[in-house]
Amino acid sequence: MKKLIFLLFITQTISAQIIHLSGTPYERGVQHGKQLKPQIAEVFTKWKASLQQDSGKDASEVIKTFLESTRFLNSIQTWTPDIYEEIKGIADGSGQSLEDVFAFNLIDEYWAHLDRVKNENQEKNKCTAVGVAKSSDQPTIVAQNVDIDNYMQGYQVLLHIQGDKQTPEQYIMSCAGFLGFAGMNKNLSLVINALTDVNSSVEGLPVTFVFRGILSKKTAQEALDFVHYVQHATGQNYLIGTNKEVYTFEASANRVEEFNPHKRKLVYHTNHSLVNEDIKPWRVETRKKMLDGSRKANSNTRLAGVHKFLEKFENKLTAENIKDILRSKEDPIFPICVPYREGGGAFTFSSVVFTLGKDPSAEVTYGEPDKNDYQKHYFKK
Repeated sequence: MKKLIFLLFITQTISAQIIHLSGTPYERGVQHGKQLKPQIAEVFTKWKASLQQDSGKDASEVIKTFLESTRFLNSIQTWTPDIYEEIKGIADGSGQSLEDVFAFNLIDEYWAHLDRVKNENQEKNKCTAVGVAKSSDQPTIVAQNVDIDNYMQGYQVLLHIQGDKQTPEQYIMSCAGFLGFAGMNKNLSLVINALTDVNSSVEGLPVTFVFRGILSKKTAQEALDFVHYVQHATGQNYLIGTNKEVYTFEASANRVEEFNPHKRKLVYHTNHSLVNEDIKPWRVETRKKMLDGSRKANSNTRLAGVHKFLEKFENKLTAENIKDILRSKEDPIFPICVPYREGGGAFTFSSVVFTLGKDPSAEVTYGEPDKNDYQKHYFKK
């Protein structure tokens, strides 16, 4: 006799923190900084405490040394000067220094900095992403668990950029004082995953600026072109949904490679490169073992978990069974949905499901999706 197993998720609805931003990039930044001034002050204090604890040095010294070791501003001014204006606005609106706001938005670049300095495996195993292209039954859906450092708990915010002639309307899942982790406009959706095994650079465009640069594009083709023509500073996977297809691009300092396992109909990713061979020398053997399965690590375990669900659903994904994937804590050591633990390293900060089509929507949770409801937000008609 077969046993029937039912998964019951008891969730709660946490009042959404959403801020509406309009005007020039600088004005949007000022609005962000002013509306979230207390939250930004609090999370910056916790961020600096984390830097000090990890480094054993004063946080101000760590930030100064990190910023002086990089040359990102030339690329930012070349490709996304408007986004840097938003950074300036956040600093002025919140009363925080420009250097602190800038460094806070360079999370992936700081991890890469540590990797270069120490030549150690800075495995930032965060985020599980899935995308399914438009079919006869449903529009394109892109989804992700945004896993990030513990100190950001409680500072989740949904940024709603109210579009104008220059800027498309956007929903961006973020943290107070941050440019964003996952987002969409009416024509494309985007989620990102850190790839710490590929080469990085002290030059090029940082991840959050690439991310916001993509979302600022009004057409899918402009966004796809942008991924390929900018110089990338840091390893990252960019999973992009359009009204027809889904794409995932593994970007490193020296190349961009498309991972295309199902003819742009279905894509998925975690935190190790699958096709990009621009690997850091000290990560070659580790990556090889992760790809062949001889080393069970966080990233390849979560990827295997996604594959297991895909087999169960016969690769036919809907918004609801994608949510089942993102709620999964089946593997007790390396779950897809990472629980928040006091003193832990990272947790599922938010889960997002972005649906395109005639009535595009952004569904987001404020915390783990097995404990918190998805809240749906629509675009202006």
